[in-house]
Amino acid sequence: MKRVALLISGGGSNMVKLVASMTGDHPGRAVIVGSNDPQAAGLAKARDMGVPTFAIDHRAYRGDRPAFEAALLEPLLAARPDILCLAGFMRILTPGFVERFQDRMLNIHPSLLPKYPGLHTHQRALDAGDSVAGATVHLVTPELDAGPILGQARVPVLPGDTAESLAARVLAQEHRLYPAVLRRFAAGDRDPVILNDA
Repeated sequence: MKRVALLISGGGSNMVKLVASMTGDHPGRAVIVGSNDPQAAGLAKARDMGVPTFAIDHRAYRGDRPAFEAALLEPLLAARPDILCLAGFMRILTPGFVERFQDRMLNIHPSLLPKYPGLHTHQRALDAGDSVAGATVHLVTPELDAGPILGQARVPVLPGDTAESLAARVLAQEHRLYPAVLRRFAAGDRDPVILNDA
């Protein structure tokens, strides 16, 4: 059984879907959920699901990312995770942190990478006139949003879409994609998962 740690920054909707999926014959189990924001709503959701939580307020380490990451690592490493899932964790991690979890840290990003790494992905897709948008789960590497792709969900861009309406439809597919990728990854299978929004 793979031990899975999760990091969030906000409401944790993807985290909730991941934790809920890890039951029965699933090869992974959630062992801890952490956040860089003590007020993140997802922490209470994780506790309600029976998962231990912790928070390391990044604002207390302003200008000293290595010190923040050292504090973050302490409870993470104590939980002995085999896999670390970033689920809406809105801090860029240093290469030193990433290398500690090399080939076992996953992230979900709201675009069809390699298109639109970084922020404002839905507006960028609309501005480019794309007919399809979506989400990607990838292995985390030191280069932002550039790791090997483990799964993608494709979502059609509809006439009249706004960044908000497109984001809502992409998020619904994220909630399907990330659990499917984690299940496969925890079982040792890195073949990409491809989902299409019907």
